[in-house]
Formats: sequence, C-alpha cells, structure tokens
Amino acid sequence: MKQGKLIIFSAPSGAGKTTIVQHLLTKFPELSFSISATTRESRGTEQHKKDYYFISKEEFLHRVSQHDFVEFEEVYNGTFYGTLRSEIQRIWDADKHVIFDIDVEGGLRLKRKYEEDALAIFVQPPSLEVLKERLAGRGTDSAAKLQERFAKAEKELQYADKFDVVLKNFDLDIACAEAEQLVSDFLNK
Repeated sequence: MKQGKLIIFSAPSGAGKTTIVQHLLTKFPELSFSISATTRESRGTEQHKKDYYFISKEEFLHRVSQHDFVEFEEVYNGTFYGTLRSEIQRIWDADKHVIFDIDVEGGLRLKRKYEEDALAIFVQPPSLEVLKERLAGRGTDSAAKLQERFAKAEKELQYADKFDVVLKNFDLDIACAEAEQLVSDFLNK
C-alpha cells in the first residue's frame, strides 16, 4: 500500500476521542495509530515512541524548518504538537490505514491536505460543563493549565461543523458503536 486512508478524530481535551480511538484499534487490525510529536513533558506512564515522540523545542523547530511535519501547531503557549511525514509513511509502508487522535486545528489541516482519502470526525462532548468536570477529574493539570484547556475547549467546539461528521459522545458505548460504523463504511468505500 503506497498510500492508505486517514481517519482523524479531533475534539477538545476530555471529549473522549482517545478512548474511542483505542476502542477502534481493537476492532480494526488494518488501522495503526499515528504517534504525534510534542515538546511537552511526558505525563504519568506515557512512553516515548509509544504515546508520543517527546522531543525538545529546538529539535521540533529544526524539523519544522526541514519540512518534516505534515502539520504542526503551538497548541498551548510554548508547547508544540505535530504529525511527522515519516510517521504516516511508516504506517502506510506496513499496509495499514492511519488513525489519528489529534487537536481540532491539526485535524482540519490533515483533512484539507488529504481530502477524499481522509475522514475527519469531531467528537462532541455532552456539554462544556461535563468536559470541565472530566478534565478536572483527571488530576493531571494545575489550576492555571485547566483554565487554559477550558478556554481552548470553548474555541474548539465552534469548529465542529467544519468536520465530515460530528460524533456525539453522550454515551460512550453508543459513540464507540457509531464510530465503528463510520470507520467501516469509510474503509469499504
């Protein structure tokens, strides 16, 4: 497979996109997860080359200048995230399709670049209040970082209509079942 398809899941932090993507990876052996590069420190049990490629800001910016990224963004002040071209190619070389768990603006950039070969799905949380509860309940962020995430989430919710599909995650089991159908339909067309 020289070029496969791309399935993009985007949402504000805490909407459930990671849980849905992990579920889909257990159901579709033809999918492989795209590991993003980031300049942030790892959290908890996150591992380099499994959860993210953790790289320095200097290396990240150098790789930007070398055009190594398909898309990248300064998601939070001083913290960059991006998708390496080599990561997508690694997956295609293994005869798999790429599945992304990516921020909203990065997801839209990928959709614009790959157009018909990409399915862009926006995961919508039940409400902003529920999203705030989920993020606070994680216990991984300081109060200042939570405020930054809340402000970003409010902005990101306004992008939902720019995606191919809005997947409502009001009930996780239903959202996972709907995601399975969306992915199956897209891969089989």
